Amino acid sequence: MSPLISTLKRVLKTRGVTYADLAERIALSEASVKRLFSQGTFTLERLEQVCAALEIDVFELAKLARGEQARAQELTVKQEQALAKDRVLLGVFYLAYNGWQIDDIVAKYEFTRSQVFSLLRKLDGIGVLDLLPGDQVRMKVARNLRLRRRGPIELAYGRAVVGEFLRPEFDQVGGMFRFEFRELSNASFEVLKRKLERLADEVHELAELDSMLPSKERQTVGVAVGLRPWTVSMVSGLPLGNAPTAQEP
Repeated sequence: MSPLISTLKRVLKTRGVTYADLAERIALSEASVKRLFSQGTFTLERLEQVCAALEIDVFELAKLARGEQARAQELTVKQEQALAKDRVLLGVFYLAYNGWQIDDIVAKYEFTRSQVFSLLRKLDGIGVLDLLPGDQVRMKVARNLRLRRRGPIELAYGRAVVGEFLRPEFDQVGGMFRFEFRELSNASFEVLKRKLERLADEVHELAELDSMLPSKERQTVGVAVGLRPWTVSMVSGLPLGNAPTAQEP
C-alpha cells in the first residue's frame, strides 16, 4: 500500500471519519470510496477533494507520509562513493527511487531482467534498498533525499549535470527560465530564501504524490533553485565615486 494512502487511512481513523462519512462529503457511494482505498486509484484531483473534506492540505499529507517512514535524508559517504564510481548503478538507483518497476526498466532500457536484478542486488548490498520476494523493491532512503553538498556524487557529476540542464533553450523544450536581479534588503533576501526552500520541498512533495502513477505517465523535471548576493559585472566595472581619477598628461 502506498505510504500516502496508508497515512490517509490513519487520518480518517484519528478524526473518527468512516468511509460512509467520507462518501457523503465527496458525493460518492461508500463502495466507490472503499474501492479507491483498496485499489489505490486516486487521481490527484480526487486526492485533493478527499483532503479538502478532511481539512488537511495535500502537501501536509505528503509530509506525514514521509515522516512515517523516518528514513535518513542523506546517503552515507560510503553509499555515495559506491554510486559515484558506477554511473549505471547510479542510474538504476535513480529509477528505483522514482518507483520504476523491474518490467518498466527492462521495457525502456537495454537491460535484461538478470542484469537489472544484478544491479538491484548491488544496491541492496550497499543498503539503499531491499530486494524482496516477488520482484518487489523497498527503498530504504527518504522520499525527499538530498545529495551531500560537495559529496562524492556531486563532485563526480554535479557540474556536468547542471551544464547539461542549462544548455538548451528552455522554452524550446517545453520549460521556462527566468533570471531576475534587483537590489533587496537583508530582510527581503531572507523572505525569498524561505520561499525557494519551500519550492524545493514542493518538488519532492508533488513527486511523492505522482509516484502512484505508472512510470509511463511521468517524466523527469529539473528545477534549479539558487539565490546569492551578487553584483552584475556591468556595474562592478564602473568607477567608484571616491576612486582616484586619472591625471591628464
